Amino acid sequence: MSYNYSEYRKEKVVTTIITILFIVGLIHLGARISARKIQATPSTYSFETLSKEPEGDEVFITRDDGTRIRAISKGNGQVVLLAHGYGSTLLQWNVVRSKLLEKGYRVIAFDLRGHGKSTIGGAGIDSTQFATDYRAVIEYFNVEDGVLVGHSLGGFLAIVLALSQPQIAHEKLKGMVLLASTAGNIFKGSPQIRILNLLIRLGLAQRIIASKTYGWLLGTSFFGTPIPAAIKVLQKMIPAQPHKQLIPIANAMGAENYYSQLKNIKLPCVVICGKLDNTTPAWHSEKLGSKIPNARNIWLDGKGHMLNWEAPEEIINAIQSIK
Repeated sequence: MSYNYSEYRKEKVVTTIITILFIVGLIHLGARISARKIQATPSTYSFETLSKEPEGDEVFITRDDGTRIRAISKGNGQVVLLAHGYGSTLLQWNVVRSKLLEKGYRVIAFDLRGHGKSTIGGAGIDSTQFATDYRAVIEYFNVEDGVLVGHSLGGFLAIVLALSQPQIAHEKLKGMVLLASTAGNIFKGSPQIRILNLLIRLGLAQRIIASKTYGWLLGTSFFGTPIPAAIKVLQKMIPAQPHKQLIPIANAMGAENYYSQLKNIKLPCVVICGKLDNTTPAWHSEKLGSKIPNARNIWLDGKGHMLNWEAPEEIINAIQSIK
């Protein structure tokens, strides 16, 4: 009997394909099981609560370049400004916002340029433009002794505001609360951010987070302990943003580095970091807390990146501590 090498090769290819499909199937099965476990985790708040459009006075602040910044204001008393993170919207603040209103604050939440209902004008989408948007919101509402709360990108831009426009920041603000924030150089020590940045550039991050299976796994990576209702909000919120247009600001957080300038920020600051945050690792908060002259750190056990949902009470306490 003669040896048929061609047939052998065909059998080898078929065997390899079957093996690969079997492994992929096992991985997918494991992902589905993990997703179901995550979905079964109790949520502190309902999806309806976290995704509901907040009540209040909605305005659109038109900038010189045609950008329109959406802001919602409600309440009386001391002003708290809420600036959300990348790929998010002002809905991110629903829980914190409600608690602040109950305590008698006036709360102003706004969609960052290019996010939610805010548009992108002709001047582009670099950090300088975002910082001038912050100034426009502060001036439109005639803020005095306000507290600026920034999460992730929102915190990074708050730092850019304080450094690039110190007069407006130090005259109009009483202090800042920086949540899971950074002063740039975001790729250092964060493989998750490097991977996410690549996936965003390829247009894959939006598809993955929206996936019925893998979206739960990606969403969970932002939390210390998963909150299913919040992950469902992210699954709808993140894909809805124009990520191709937002790539410049994502890149800016990696390319820009303001750590050597933090000594020039004179505002009282509270820097809050979850010990399980893999998106903006602890070294960012350590430097923010040590290099900003009038800053202090709060470290939260068991919390991840999405502190707006994971630790709303701690955020309220930090705001109240700024005198």
